[in-house]
Amino acid sequence: MTDTAADVSRWIHAFQAEIAEHRVRLTELDAAIGDADHGTNMDRGMRAVVAKLDDAGVGVDIGSLFKTVGMTLVSSVGGASGPLYGTLFLRMATAAAGLTELNGDGWASAWDAGVAGVQARGKAEIGDKTMVDALVPASAAFAAAVGRGGSSAEAWHAAAVAARAGVKSTVPMVARKGRASYLGERSAGHQDPGATSTYLLIECGAEVLGGVARADRERGTATESVST
Repeated sequence: MTDTAADVSRWIHAFQAEIAEHRVRLTELDAAIGDADHGTNMDRGMRAVVAKLDDAGVGVDIGSLFKTVGMTLVSSVGGASGPLYGTLFLRMATAAAGLTELNGDGWASAWDAGVAGVQARGKAEIGDKTMVDALVPASAAFAAAVGRGGSSAEAWHAAAVAARAGVKSTVPMVARKGRASYLGERSAGHQDPGATSTYLLIECGAEVLGGVARADRERGTATESVST
């Protein structure tokens, strides 16, 4: 399990395409409990990210690549998503600073740093009905698979499965953070849009970096209930 900056760039490009594909659905999810702009904001931000990466070219420093992604998201995505996703990648950048390759342990460390940053920035925990509900279990599942000596495919598959379960878990929750928390009990019964876009990020990693075919992750069933 060793990925280069070019591999990471392919993941980011795939995520941008996935966000573009699900932009309307993400916005619909946000309309139910938020400001109805998550899909639009993420689409704008990820388009800016890939434009920046394409303009600069892909170097060998994965930390610098993550930093570019994070800074671009902070500057181009509105609402809470920009600071949170930006923090995720900026903290991953710090963990991967100067590295030309990421192995399983390196990825686990980067995810751990990114998750810690998101939680520190948003003050959210599991059960608050936020992106944390998908991000934390995905990171933990990835690290556990690496700790068992699992392959890249096994680690990314485990992360994607955990993220998908995390998204589904948000549906019955009453939101305790963000705009959705203003609705109180009325926020229950709705899937969290931030957790959904996080699942798409992990899903793209499973496919592009883990080489796990979408059919093998039962994506048809998952996206019917999770993202589309």
